Amino acid sequence: MLIKEFRVINNCTEAEYQVAQLYATAMASKEQTGGGEGVEVLKNEPYEKEDGEKGQYTYKIFRLASRVPSFVRAVAPTGSLDLYEEAWNAYPHCRTVLKNGWMKDNFSIVYETQHVNNSRGELPNALNIPEADLKKREIVMIDVANDKIDAKDYKPEEDPKLVKSVKTGRGPLSEPDWQKKCEPVMTCYKLVYIEFKWFGLQTKVESFIAKAIHNLFIKFHRQLFCWTDSWYGMSIQDIRDLEAQIKKDLDVKINEGAPVTLDK
Repeated sequence: MLIKEFRVINNCTEAEYQVAQLYATAMASKEQTGGGEGVEVLKNEPYEKEDGEKGQYTYKIFRLASRVPSFVRAVAPTGSLDLYEEAWNAYPHCRTVLKNGWMKDNFSIVYETQHVNNSRGELPNALNIPEADLKKREIVMIDVANDKIDAKDYKPEEDPKLVKSVKTGRGPLSEPDWQKKCEPVMTCYKLVYIEFKWFGLQTKVESFIAKAIHNLFIKFHRQLFCWTDSWYGMSIQDIRDLEAQIKKDLDVKINEGAPVTLDK
């Protein structure tokens, strides 16, 4: 098992990030879907646990077989690579679990995320994980403005070093030490447990997954900043309405591969 803690510093408040994250997630789902692959949202509803925790529960299926490494596709049965995601969003703490029906308990990706206002990634153990996990944990700092992304994913309009928010005046994040100076500021502490039990492939696949997650977090948070003028000022109800509309569009798009046009 790999344990990685990704720390992402963002030029917004913790309260703003709640809306920004949901907005960017909805838009990313639309971007990933089409031609028989993508995201299918089965549940998106409030929940309350016996201990009093309240939040939003989502259950999604990710059909992204073409993005799985070829050496895994070569040995996996057709249709066996779908991922099932359950998420409990009790913001500012969130828990997400991804599993695969074919591999069952031999595969899982678990995210534990804590969102902390006025933090610049300095907290040593924001998620209060046990000492045994701390010894295995690798900390990865993410700089949304300067970390490299794949050339195929680069868009000038999604480059924080070039984008300035009209509504907030934030950006561009062009200074090398912007993380130390930006206001407002918050940090996402994202602890990720990656487990892939398959003799001969475990180390290779777990490393592949960790790299893919790292790249995903960079791209996602670059977009989140650059879309500030789209999500800024939205309410949670605005987000729920957007999610409902996008779900309808995704249900069509995943089956037909037709383009979805929805203004950001």
